Amino acid sequence: MHYSVMLKETIDSLNLESNGIYVDATLGYAGHSSYILKRIKGGRLFAFDQDIEAINYSTKKLSAIGTNFKIIKSNFLFMKEELAKNNIFKVNGIVFDLGVSSPQLDNSERGFSYLHDAKLDMRMDKDNELSAYEVVNTYSEKDLTRIIFSYGEENYAKSIARNIVREREKKPIETTFELVDIIKHSMPYKKTIDKNPARRTFQAIRIEVNHELDILEESLRKALSILDLNGRMAVITFHSLEDKIVKKVFKEMTEVDKVVKGLPEIPEEYQPKFKIICDKLPSREELDENNRSRSARLRVIERVRED
Repeated sequence: MHYSVMLKETIDSLNLESNGIYVDATLGYAGHSSYILKRIKGGRLFAFDQDIEAINYSTKKLSAIGTNFKIIKSNFLFMKEELAKNNIFKVNGIVFDLGVSSPQLDNSERGFSYLHDAKLDMRMDKDNELSAYEVVNTYSEKDLTRIIFSYGEENYAKSIARNIVREREKKPIETTFELVDIIKHSMPYKKTIDKNPARRTFQAIRIEVNHELDILEESLRKALSILDLNGRMAVITFHSLEDKIVKKVFKEMTEVDKVVKGLPEIPEEYQPKFKIICDKLPSREELDENNRSRSARLRVIERVRED
């Protein structure tokens, strides 16, 4: 079952207009898109995803609600360009849900989860050549250490990378459980008791495979450039690395230009084009209902001036 985190808060924050144009940058299994489509009978919805399984599922789900939508198989980095092909240059709202969808985690064949044994994969777009198998079996010890430490914030990155390289010299590391076993033996036993020791390393490899952080900042800036006056963008993050990028971009877009900061009166052309609407964590009720919400954070920004 797919559970859209902070669904009500996100949809409410967009201030949906029935005839507006909205973008779901991370369609997944249409959790947010379904609610948006129900409320914009006279508007249009454009949704992006790279996962053909999610696209096929969501096409059926959204078709049962309405026909005023279009799903585009593309990374959200190319949102602006893809919308332009459809003669869309301004939109009223955008939502980014940066988490891996529950069906992706729960489908053992996709190799995203450390809880299911499967071939190492982790590709959101199955057409991509780079998979977790290539990362684990071909990256140098130095690069593995960098990725696991930087993207996973894992204190035992060096030990894990060293043991990966040592084990793959005997034979290729092919499955998720083989990798989990290596990770477990790369850190003190007491660190493997309370939480699954593989969580951070799997996150790091998934981010590397899908270039998640490399494209996030540019994607956010491009998305904000097509947001219409009074339009809002909602972003849900699931770990500190993502959230730092979102927070940084939102802060820059809502601050007074440094050139005039400190003046008693700021000229209109130097006023911020955007303002922060909210910064929320999941409710206690949601946390009790869905454990996967525990690391989520919702940030919302609104355009208040034209460029």
